[in-house]
This record gives sequence, C-alpha cells and structure tokens, in this order.
Amino acid sequence: MNAIGPVEPGEDTYDRESTPAPPLPRLSPRRLSPRHLSPHRLSPRRAPHRRTALAAVAAACAGAAGVTLYLTRPAPPPEPLPPWPSQSVSVAYAGEMSRPHAGDRNFTFAVIFRQGAAPPTTVRRVAQPSAALSVTASPPTPFAVKTGKPRKLIITMHIRECGEVPRNAGLPFLEVTLRNARANEKHSYILGPEYANDLSGALTAACPRTPLS
Repeated sequence: MNAIGPVEPGEDTYDRESTPAPPLPRLSPRRLSPRHLSPHRLSPRRAPHRRTALAAVAAACAGAAGVTLYLTRPAPPPEPLPPWPSQSVSVAYAGEMSRPHAGDRNFTFAVIFRQGAAPPTTVRRVAQPSAALSVTASPPTPFAVKTGKPRKLIITMHIRECGEVPRNAGLPFLEVTLRNARANEKHSYILGPEYANDLSGALTAACPRTPLS
C-alpha cells in the first residue's frame, strides 16, 4: 500500500502564518526649512511682543473713550444762589434800654442779629432814619452773622438836636445794610412796639419839652 506524504513547498513560496513578513523600509524624517512654515504661525520670541502691542492699543482706545466721555459729559447744574440777605437775617429788640436824664445826649439798648440756614451774612452798617439822631454799634460794623451763632449788639443812640427829635414812637425801626454772596442790600427792620415805647420814653426823658436854661 502506497502512502502520499505532505507536499514540500517550492522555492518561491512561504507560510504567511509562520514566516515573518519582510521589514518595511525606514524613512528618515524630512526637515522643513523656515520658508515651509505657515505665515500665520509666530515664533515663540515674537508672540510676547504682539501681546504687548495689542495691550497698548487696547489701553489707548480705552483712554480715548474716557477722554471723549469726560469732554461730552453734561455740565453740572449751577449751585443755587443764597437767599437775599434780608430773608436770612433777623433783628430783634433785646431790651436793656437805658433811661437818660434831662440833657443827656446818649443812651443805649440791645438788639440781637440771627442768621438762618444760609451762608454767613456781613452786617456792614446800622443806622436810623432821623437826621436829629445817630447810632453806633458795639461791636462795630462790619461783622459776620453765622447760622447758630447769634450776635448781640449794644446800640448807642446819639442825640444831635434835641429840639428836632420826635416826641412819639415815630422811629420804630433800624436801617441795616447787609451783604452776602448774592447781593448788597439795605433793609429796614421794625423792632416792634416794645422798642417803640422804650425809645419814645428815652427821648422824652433826654429832651423834655421845657428846654434847660
């Protein structure tokens, strides 16, 4: 009995499972020259400079915007003017009218100046309307009157012509010149019936109807 054995492989054949495949040829990496780089890619050394330039441009734009906003901002409204001096300053009779003797030419009384809720006001002059009388103030004018700080004045009345002074309460007010940041104003302050009665009594005592010999 004849037996047939395994067929031997020929010279140009190989077993794909048992025989390793021939190695592939090795390729060396290709070096790219700088001219092959993308024009949008920056070298590491140039990137910080570009960031600095962009930051400078942004800062300049922000500064220009701020200047434009400052120059085009609406003008603030003007500060309101203070009230007229006579509307913020009050004068009150404080009494203390002295009683002159016949023939005396001077007597005194007190008034109080008060400043309302407004900037200070300067009292420049205190006077009265009769040509036969004159007044001086202590402290002397000018002086400032401030809010919350009343000023007490001692007024001295001087009799110039006894025969010309009124015999009644015909001079119930003082003429006061005031000044503040708004205006310079002359105002007549009526000091009330108590002042008028005291003034009339002092004038009658100093200048009795029967002249002294």
